Amino acid sequence: MGRIDIKVGFSCNNFCRFCVQGDKRKFGSRPGRELKKLILQGRKKAEEIVFTGGEPCLHPQLLELTRYAKQAGYETIQIQSNGRMFSYKKFCDEIIEAGANEFSPALHGHRPDLHDFLTGAPGSFLQTVLGIKNLKSMGQKVITNTVITKPNFRHLPAIADVLIRSGVDQFQFAFAHPLGRAKENFRSIVPRFPLIEPYVKEGLKKGIDAGLRVMTEAIPYCFMLGFESYIAEEIIPPTTIYDRQGVVEDFTVSRVTEGKARGPSCRKCLYYRKCEGPWREYPEAFGWSEFNPVLEK
Repeated sequence: MGRIDIKVGFSCNNFCRFCVQGDKRKFGSRPGRELKKLILQGRKKAEEIVFTGGEPCLHPQLLELTRYAKQAGYETIQIQSNGRMFSYKKFCDEIIEAGANEFSPALHGHRPDLHDFLTGAPGSFLQTVLGIKNLKSMGQKVITNTVITKPNFRHLPAIADVLIRSGVDQFQFAFAHPLGRAKENFRSIVPRFPLIEPYVKEGLKKGIDAGLRVMTEAIPYCFMLGFESYIAEEIIPPTTIYDRQGVVEDFTVSRVTEGKARGPSCRKCLYYRKCEGPWREYPEAFGWSEFNPVLEK
């Protein structure tokens, strides 16, 4: 089942310290007529569509675009969001009625002070958590994302607790991609893999024990021993990304050939054929000494 990812615009009501979009917010929302063409074009090869950005819920035509995607026959219509607009029940009612049936809000802290610090938006934690609860009270599928950063990695188990209590269907821990603002804030945002490993695993285990689906993204296999089946790269469907600058026809190919890297000892690893390695900016900054090939299970 194929997926298309449409960046509907770059306006955002958060100002995340790790945002890979950098200064793109100056471009605002993309024209609706342009996005409708992409929706129809994408339907020729995909059954799933993701509206993202920036913050897609700020696009003035999101409801119309969602209806258009439903009419085009997409089986899954996901809204990938910071989750703040879902704190308004009226908006939830409208976007669900329009056809959205999967929601991916983002929570980056277990308390307001941490989440709001990372998002640069006071009050965003309370809105996002309320948004998750609103969506679940309406019977919607909620898949959350948490970006792993220096300020929050020790709190991943506590973030997992919040998500479990909020009733999410799935949560994911994604290692920060050092582009955009994450690149600008590299020293204060990007943690080291050996340090995050125990907290990632403890957070995952909490979700597993609660019966949730849990995943990680951009964490190499050598730091996921015992949790190899929770690596998202194994299950990400073929995805085409419609960005402002152009089209990424196959995100997997782009991710492996341009986004990530593998080191000199990786060929010895049992997972060499499956593992994509870290985002390439990480070893460029820290080298390859932390990455030890898995020689036996």
